[in-house]
Amino acid sequence: MLSAGVLAWIGAVFLAAGFVKGVVGMGLPTVAMGLRAVTMPPAQAAALLLIPSLVTNLWQLLTGPSFGRLCKRLWTMMAGVMLGTVAGAGLLTGTHTGAASAGLGAALVLYAILGLAKAGFTTPVRHEALMSPLVGVATGLVTGATGVFVIPAVPYLQSLRLEKEDLIQALGLSFTVSTAALAIGLFRTGALASPSAQLAGSVAALAPALAGMFAGQALRRRMSIETFRKVFFVGLLALGVYLVEDGIL
Repeated sequence: MLSAGVLAWIGAVFLAAGFVKGVVGMGLPTVAMGLRAVTMPPAQAAALLLIPSLVTNLWQLLTGPSFGRLCKRLWTMMAGVMLGTVAGAGLLTGTHTGAASAGLGAALVLYAILGLAKAGFTTPVRHEALMSPLVGVATGLVTGATGVFVIPAVPYLQSLRLEKEDLIQALGLSFTVSTAALAIGLFRTGALASPSAQLAGSVAALAPALAGMFAGQALRRRMSIETFRKVFFVGLLALGVYLVEDGIL
């Protein structure tokens, strides 16, 4: 049974995590893993993420302007994400997750610096049929090893040069599939030791996560495209630095 102080800390963490997600369309799992600071085991902290992550990603997906068009365009990528995550979910409980997270963070830092320098890349439409499933499988395998959904999915989606709200919705689609696939994979590998208790805690974390997300979305809608682009890459940079530190320490 968690103390009142720990419950208050969990609420504050998920409120902040939801706000970050509302602004840049991602980051809830990474911010919320600050739960480790109260000596909560990583598996328990990860279990708390499942419901808030799934619901906020579904909300982000379904409230965007181009649901049908994005699903039609990205379905092969999503199929790859599902296959790769379920197949690789057992890696999350392995002994090399720290090194994997640090490497993932370093890749994010480099990508964010290039983005802030406006040196990003573009994926031509004619290459999407080949690239989408490959990126999906790679993202799934990385998710299985680290529990983080962003590489290479986020750089790839950003390279498609989608409009601001379309990019946010595409991220919601990718993260929704990744969260569902990770839950299936963790359950299949027995990583969820007491599903009912962990589910109850995850549901309780949902309200502050949604409240933070709504506040963050309101702020994002008032941003110009250029401001959003800068905030997006700064968010990726912060996420990468966190992953490097978390993997090394």
